[in-house]
Amino acid sequence: MEHFVVSARKYRPQTFKDVVGQQAITNTLLNAIENNHLAQALLFTGPRGVGKTTCARILAKMINSDGSESEDEDFAFNIFELDAASNNSVDDIRSLTDQVRIPPQVGKYKVYIIDEVHMLSQAAFNAFLKTLEEPPKHCIFILATTEKHKIIPTILSRCQIFDFKRITVKDAKAYLKYIAEEQGVTAEDDALHIIAQKADGAMRDALSIFDRVVSFSGKNLTRQAVTENLNVLDYETYFTSTDLILENKIPELLIQFNTTLSKGFDGHHFIGGLASHFRDLLVSKTESTIELLEVGDQIKQKYLEQSQKASQEFLLKGIALANDCDLKYKTSKNQRLLVELCLMQLASITFDGEKKNRKHYIIPASYFQKKGITPIPVSTPKTATVTAPETIQKEERVETTPSPSKKAEVLEKFQVKTPPKIELKQDTKRTSGLSLSSIRAKKEHQIKQMEVVIDEKELPKEDFTESAFIEYWNAFTTKMQNDGKHNLASILAIDTPKVEGTTVHLVFPSDTNKVELERQQYELMGFLRKSLNNYDIKLSITVNEAVSKKYAYTPRDKFEKLKEKNEAIEALRKTFDLDI
Repeated sequence: MEHFVVSARKYRPQTFKDVVGQQAITNTLLNAIENNHLAQALLFTGPRGVGKTTCARILAKMINSDGSESEDEDFAFNIFELDAASNNSVDDIRSLTDQVRIPPQVGKYKVYIIDEVHMLSQAAFNAFLKTLEEPPKHCIFILATTEKHKIIPTILSRCQIFDFKRITVKDAKAYLKYIAEEQGVTAEDDALHIIAQKADGAMRDALSIFDRVVSFSGKNLTRQAVTENLNVLDYETYFTSTDLILENKIPELLIQFNTTLSKGFDGHHFIGGLASHFRDLLVSKTESTIELLEVGDQIKQKYLEQSQKASQEFLLKGIALANDCDLKYKTSKNQRLLVELCLMQLASITFDGEKKNRKHYIIPASYFQKKGITPIPVSTPKTATVTAPETIQKEERVETTPSPSKKAEVLEKFQVKTPPKIELKQDTKRTSGLSLSSIRAKKEHQIKQMEVVIDEKELPKEDFTESAFIEYWNAFTTKMQNDGKHNLASILAIDTPKVEGTTVHLVFPSDTNKVELERQQYELMGFLRKSLNNYDIKLSITVNEAVSKKYAYTPRDKFEKLKEKNEAIEALRKTFDLDI
């Protein structure tokens, strides 16, 4: 069995031209070598797998080359690699500084590559400072790290820093395509794109994933094989989900989410991917931002087609809902329900004309359309005609001057006899409904509604007896008691009304009772007038001071009253020595 060499080692760049995605750094190093302007302490920093150690080896080889050596010369005697993760003590650094004094046997320079330099201890850093600041002429230090912030500032100030960037999906895909051609592998463009995205900017990770997928699918690399092997959600999942959301198909959407979970995918991963999908659709809607869409040509066409179906308002709302679900996912106790609720909210977003203008319809337009009826918009009138409150319950208008026969027909039709349209004195002052003053103002406004300008000839004024009046008065009192308005009911029960013509006289013991009844007399008078069919009934309330004093008992008066009813009260007071 032939020994297998992973692609990350087999295709490691040998020259700066082969390095992927770091053209700015490689060009800078080439110019520094050609112009003899290379610093003696270099710091390569950046994410994993972007070429830091590779560039350090290429640089070490190039500065020792004079053109006379063979192609396979690696200057192994001049290049020293030190792993700071396992050699991070002061003794290791002292051993290194002792070696620095010895000049190279072959070539011009001794190059020390210290990988993961941030792992050195504080004492080791301090022991390395002097050597790093003033190294021998034949010595060059190249430090590599993924965490520059962990290196002490005194080390950073002695180095020339090169920041390596993440490799773009486009560059990684192009290099993977080159590797596939070298190995004789037929690969779909979308399959390579998924691998490049999964690598997250690290070329070494991309090559490792490539080897893994080739081992799974052989010489034919398809998008389906890549998504199945890497256990990533395919684009089709999100395209289908978005179609279901746009069509408001909540049951089908929940079933699809359940199918996704049954395949072993995480709900957090699904909702995060859906938010990214909405973002890509939003990017696809504008021609100038299409370049931000990092997908293959075939998938890009699908994005362009679906972006025409979704409005910008929908996508912005969808991104906000999905992102909110993403933030709450880890703290939620019922994570599946959280995602399902988010999906139902997304499927409820519609920005078509019906939902957007539904406020113009008394009943949703869809109700009429299903029955084959054209919906009629309801327009708001500029000037509203104020009618008596009783007519609000009936959405039918009565002629202002009906004939006697017509009037009788209308009054017979209504259970409660309805007065004609009246003209109110408007009070344009608006008040809040939360304060005591506003409640008082509302009551006063109801009282003012009684001050109407009417045509007396149009109102019924049938005769009634006092006994009939008392019967309806007691009926209204009972109604108030049953409705929970106990205060008003108790006030109405204080005195028996006296009727003189159409004027009702009441005597109350205090002004408080009078004011309270006057505030609530609108409902009372409306009931009596309708019941007796006489709209000329008026209310007259007076306060009798003598009656008021009659009800103002002192504690001594109350005690005497109780003693009249039961003489044992006095014995009880004396026995227990009680105060009054």
